[in-house]
Amino acid sequence: MALMNRRLDPRIETVFMMPAESYSYVSSRLVKEVFQLGGRVSDLVPPVVERRLREKYRTRGGRATGEAV
Repeated sequence: MALMNRRLDPRIETVFMMPAESYSYVSSRLVKEVFQLGGRVSDLVPPVVERRLREKYRTRGGRATGEAV
């Protein structure tokens, strides 16, 4: 967005303001990717969703990829 604004008019200055986490949107795809890569998602989703992710992405060794070791 900032690059397009600059391209349209070099005098335009773009400022990004990050909201508090509680007001942010997190896509389900991002949550799944973080979980599959071993990241913690407990602060992003309700317990039932985390449990279902563990069930869905269970590995042969019996441990879900996003489960803490």
